[in-house]
Amino acid sequence: MNVIKRLVTAPRHKVRLLGHRNMSMAATDSFKTILYSKVGRVAHIVLNRPDRLNAINFDVPLELQLAVQAANADNDVRVILLYGKGKAFCSGYDLKLFAQGDRGVTPGSQTMPWCPHKDYSIMHPCTEAFMSLWRSLKPVVCKIHGYAVAGGSDIALCADIIYMADDALIGYPPARVWGCPTTAMWVYRVGAEKAKRLLLTGDLIDGQEAARIGLVCKSVPAAELDSETDWLISRMASVPTNQLFFQKQVINQAVEQMGLSSTQRLATLFDGMTRHSPEGVAFQERCREVGFKEAVLERDEGDWGAKGPSPKL
Repeated sequence: MNVIKRLVTAPRHKVRLLGHRNMSMAATDSFKTILYSKVGRVAHIVLNRPDRLNAINFDVPLELQLAVQAANADNDVRVILLYGKGKAFCSGYDLKLFAQGDRGVTPGSQTMPWCPHKDYSIMHPCTEAFMSLWRSLKPVVCKIHGYAVAGGSDIALCADIIYMADDALIGYPPARVWGCPTTAMWVYRVGAEKAKRLLLTGDLIDGQEAARIGLVCKSVPAAELDSETDWLISRMASVPTNQLFFQKQVINQAVEQMGLSSTQRLATLFDGMTRHSPEGVAFQERCREVGFKEAVLERDEGDWGAKGPSPKL
């Protein structure tokens, strides 16, 4: 049984409790896409598909959630550090798996007429898995190098604090065609107008711009990213666990009172619609014809219509 099915079919209370009582460092050794380790008071969660720029496959969501639960269950851990192995933090969902194939066969796409409930039952657990970072009882610091795009930005923006390399890029290009950010954290981080500026174009911005508009906490030269993040982590880890918990919960509830849960529900429904709209169907067909890399380039740099890329491309 694959991880997506495990997420979908497990009763919610079991998904939430899985690992709190039984999860251990030994259990995390079986992860396929996540590296989990502990250094002093800090749990390290590392996205580990470097050959695919840490793109999200079937296993990433649940293993990420279980790693967070392992850190929460460890009384010695005070802070969680999240980052990616290799050249990037995360390049989003693996389109070779999810888009470059026949509709109805590739995960997350259906033949017409499609069923929104079926799509939501697949995507909602993924959103909940990413939100385990937000709901973690211990603070999560994310450091971004290379790219945090599409579903990769969904993951990163669920962290409590983000440090980013100046030359790293973040954004949600599928906002142009074939996606809606299901964790919907953009508006809560930068406000309505700046969120619209980014999501109505799908443009990427670098670390310096992300820090300037408040999307991330801080941007530093790439060579200083590790040392700057380590200093912050060590400073936070000097605070008792209960104090960290109190401050995080007060701030989180303020955001949640602004309708975070209902916004994510709508975004997850709309995400399914984008993959089954005329343009979404045309995009997947284009991925199948020319490969996802070429299709993404056409989408992100050109003019896309219901029949695919404009002839002027």
